Amino acid sequence: MIQKGQSIPTATLSELTPEGMVNHNTDALFANKKVVLFAVPGAFTPTCSEAHLPGYVVLADEIKATGVDLIACVSVNDAFVMQAWGEAQNTSEIMMLGDGDAGFTKALGLEMDTAAFGGVRSQRYAMVIENGVVTLLNVEEPKQFEASKAETILAALK
Repeated sequence: MIQKGQSIPTATLSELTPEGMVNHNTDALFANKKVVLFAVPGAFTPTCSEAHLPGYVVLADEIKATGVDLIACVSVNDAFVMQAWGEAQNTSEIMMLGDGDAGFTKALGLEMDTAAFGGVRSQRYAMVIENGVVTLLNVEEPKQFEASKAETILAALK
């Protein structure tokens, strides 16, 4: 598993924008920025839709006021699903990224194999990345939701 002080691995994450599909190289995406990246096991799932993503939507301005350049949500879903979920959740301040083949999630060592979601998914986590290097990593214990929520990350940023 990736650790604080390590560089984010090189991978590709997809985003469906109004202009079409954009494939982001993580080296470029996280370079010269302070980023809050959080991951959910699946779009449109109960905890993810009722608490995790909405917390970041509500606190986006406060998080950015701490010097964060970008807030991004990633899930082992395709970019089409992430875009639709983002629209349903009013995520205009959050970049919704698909990790369709779980390549990024596996490179981080934060995957989990679960029958409930039909295979490999991401563990629930949040991290702060500064210029491509992890400066904070909060990984949830199974069936927990505290370490990665927006309020916890905001408090750590202050």
